[in-house]
Parts: sequence; structure tokens; C-alpha cells
Amino acid sequence: MTTLHGKVALITGASSGLGAAAVTLFAERGATVFGVARDENKLAEVFAPITSGAYSQVDITTPGACAAAVESCVDAFGRLDVLVNVAGSHTMRHTAWVTDEDWDRDLAVNLNGPFYLIRASLPFLLDAGGSIINVSSVAGTHGQAYSAGYCAAKHGLVGLTRALAVEFTADKIRINAVCPGGMLTPQVTNFSLPDGADPSLVMRTASPRGLLEPDVAAEMIAFLASDAAAAIHGAVIAVDNGRSAD
Repeated sequence: MTTLHGKVALITGASSGLGAAAVTLFAERGATVFGVARDENKLAEVFAPITSGAYSQVDITTPGACAAAVESCVDAFGRLDVLVNVAGSHTMRHTAWVTDEDWDRDLAVNLNGPFYLIRASLPFLLDAGGSIINVSSVAGTHGQAYSAGYCAAKHGLVGLTRALAVEFTADKIRINAVCPGGMLTPQVTNFSLPDGADPSLVMRTASPRGLLEPDVAAEMIAFLASDAAAAIHGAVIAVDNGRSAD
């Protein structure tokens, strides 16, 4: 079991799904966790049993809010060792029907927000010799029907991970990405197909092994944040029950 004792981690999307699972696991492994999300009530529920941590309601699509969140974390705990970009949003749409606002929202949540947080966090992470874990998706390495904006953003997050890994190869920081398959989170369990969509195209992304529990992907994130992963830098790791093996 990997330990995270002494590390301060900022985790986005912390109010539910994979983000909440990561908050809980990091705290169990000894980390001090600063969680951010849009739903303050759900954040309070996630953090109720956690003795070492704090949370803040943050809209990650706003650069200033991301910078303020990083500052709040460092002000509260004195350092930042790990940034985990979990927050995401996925709405399936026929591409011909995607509005400018739809497109902007897909990129704002799934790509811009992680970039804003990375930019604000880099001085502290470089100083600490810390790590960044970006949560992309199987849609970040494969196509997915009715998901043009989401796929574009998640592919972009993989590209961002690799670009930064090369740029900071000589520095004491590690930057990796995790690409989960379908998980039992609200984003998946509450999704709906657009009118007239072909369900067989959507099911091309499914694994015969079924949906993942968020805890499984959280374990990989915790490992990448730990000192046990000291040699892992620039990796894009699938956690998808074999979906990306073909």
C-alpha cells in the first residue's frame, strides 16, 4: 500500500465520483487534502469524516478562481505537493447541433481548467518536487460518438501532459495522466443519448468487464502521487478494463 504521509494534495471535482474517491483515499493514506468543486454542500459531505483537510467552492473555468484556490491551499497548509485534475463534464450531442456555448463549455471544464490550475501550481510543485496527475479518459486516446468536444478536450489533456513532461524533464516534478474507462459515477450513470443516436456506436467504448468502481482509478492516482512512482514521468496510463488494448 502506497503512503502519502506528509504530502499536501489539491484535488478537483472533489464533491462526487472519482474526485471524492480520491479525496477519501488520499486522506486514508496520510495526505492533507484540499478539495475543490462547484457544489459546496456535497463537498461538506465528502470532507465530514476527514480530519486533515479543507475544501473550497471553485469554478475551475475561471483563471482567477483557479489561482485563488492554489493560494488558499498553500496559505492553509504551507505547501503543495500534488495536483490532481479530476473535474470533468461530458454531455453527448450530435456534432451538427453543438452550439458555440456547448463547445466552449466542453473545453473550459475539461482542458482550460486543468491548465489554469497547473499554471498556478507550478511554482509550488517545482519547489516541492511534486507531481501532477491529470485525469483524462478513454476518450482521450480513442474516438467516442456524439462526444466531439469532450474527446477534443480529453485528447488535449493528454497532449498537455506529454508537453509538460518533456518541458520539465530536468526538473524535480512528475507529470502523468490517467485514462479511466467507464466508471460508476454520476457522469456515466446519469448520461442520456441525444435524440436519434445509435446506441451501438456508444457501446463501442464499453468493456465486457463492465464499469469501473471509482476506487480502482483512485488507487492508480494515489500510486502516481506517491514516492513509489518516482521514475514515472510523462506516462499516460489506461485504467479501463482492457478497453484500449485493441
